[in-house]
Amino acid sequence: MAKKKAAKQNAPKKKEEASSQLPEDILAKLQATKKELLKEEQQRQDEIEAQRVFERQQREKNLSFEELLERHGDKGNKY
Repeated sequence: MAKKKAAKQNAPKKKEEASSQLPEDILAKLQATKKELLKEEQQRQDEIEAQRVFERQQREKNLSFEELLERHGDKGNKY
């Protein structure tokens, strides 16, 4: 068990050493690329969510009176 813990503790150190061996300009480019990719992924997720909201609104807009009555029943405000 002690060997497994020691191996787990050594793994992050090796990763840090490997990244420190890269030239700084390449490391900076990789980090910039990573930030761009994360930003693009976030933008894609936002677009997908906006599309879902739009489609849900369109479905609700196209409901018939009967479907609305079934969904909401007699809960509406009475004037």
